[in-house]
Amino acid sequence: MISNRATWQPSTSVLAGILVPLAVLAIVGMIALWPSGDSATHGEIVAVDTEYPAARVTGTAAERCESSSEDRLADGTIPAQVDCLRVQAVVSSGTGKGQAVEVWATAGLRAQDVPIGTRITLEHYGATAGEAEAWAWHDFARTLPLLVLAAAFAAVTIAVARMRGLRALIGLALSFVVIASFMLPALLAGENALLVGLVGSTVIMYVVLYLAHGLSRRTSTALLGTMAGLGVTAGLGVIAASAAHITGVTSEDSFRLASLLGQSDSTALRGIFLCGVVLAGLGVLNDVTITQASAVWELRSADPEATRRDLFTQAMRIGRDHIASTVYTIAFAYAGASLPLLLLVEVYQLPLVQTLTSGEFAGEIVRTLVGSIGLVLAIPLTTAIAALVVTADPQGALRRRHRETVPLAHHH
Repeated sequence: MISNRATWQPSTSVLAGILVPLAVLAIVGMIALWPSGDSATHGEIVAVDTEYPAARVTGTAAERCESSSEDRLADGTIPAQVDCLRVQAVVSSGTGKGQAVEVWATAGLRAQDVPIGTRITLEHYGATAGEAEAWAWHDFARTLPLLVLAAAFAAVTIAVARMRGLRALIGLALSFVVIASFMLPALLAGENALLVGLVGSTVIMYVVLYLAHGLSRRTSTALLGTMAGLGVTAGLGVIAASAAHITGVTSEDSFRLASLLGQSDSTALRGIFLCGVVLAGLGVLNDVTITQASAVWELRSADPEATRRDLFTQAMRIGRDHIASTVYTIAFAYAGASLPLLLLVEVYQLPLVQTLTSGEFAGEIVRTLVGSIGLVLAIPLTTAIAALVVTADPQGALRRRHRETVPLAHHH
């Protein structure tokens, strides 16, 4: 990583004086919060000897079978029988490799959805003293198409962004290492979820920004703006979660998780919700702060004599466009992810206000709005910091004036 300027400048000292202590605090916090030993749960988890072998479909048969409560129709009735799909497959991995088995497919699948040759994953329950071995449908095997898609994404990113794209992908991989090795185990160990989110997110941002964009004043400015945005997001998240009575318990799975964590009063899940609010804001914050810092530097390059006020005003014109487009991005991303739930609301004709203020919707609304406020405020903060830093370079101004006068001297 190469710095944009080799000369150490006063603004560099100020940035270092802020960012270095923040980095030290993040590292100390990670060491203090690092879980020791196995993550313990307080609920009862029944250990079952289960394998998940791969298999290849050799045939299917449509049948009628007895219905269950999950087959309830829109009018509330449950039909006596429903269509089912029996799948024949040959196991291709695990202890049962080569064995031919029959399983019931997931409800709703048809024969055309599972053609011969389809790769699937099964559940294999080994034989015990009182029970024979059993096989069940688990899911489609999606490893190959997902790997191909990931490889295509990496290839396109590197082809367009070159080494910077490669460094960004490496940073992304390291971010998931931080999440998997630190954040998730620390949350399961019962550490303060908000602190875990702030510490983990800070470490991730230092790694990602400097790795992808290089060690420079521009990157440091964007990092400082990102840290400010994260602080605003975390603070607003705490206030909003308390005011809106966000418990984090919105489904049977979340209630089960609270029980396993030993926090049936939902305290743990509220903390996990706040951790998620902080983590969810990283990507968009990174985007807008880097954009604003780059905009200020480019404007300064185009007009070396521009004042701080001019740079801030001009860069904020770009920032306002970015704010408008980002608001749409966040809103439509949530609408797309929640489309099945929104359709269910439409089918049941539930009151709109009651639906939006229910626990599940309210949590997502708070997460979205808090993250958006932090994002919007990060833009003027980053722009102001960038304008201060880029103009705090008297040596650079002298060099620019020297380059402008040298040709005239040679001419005379």
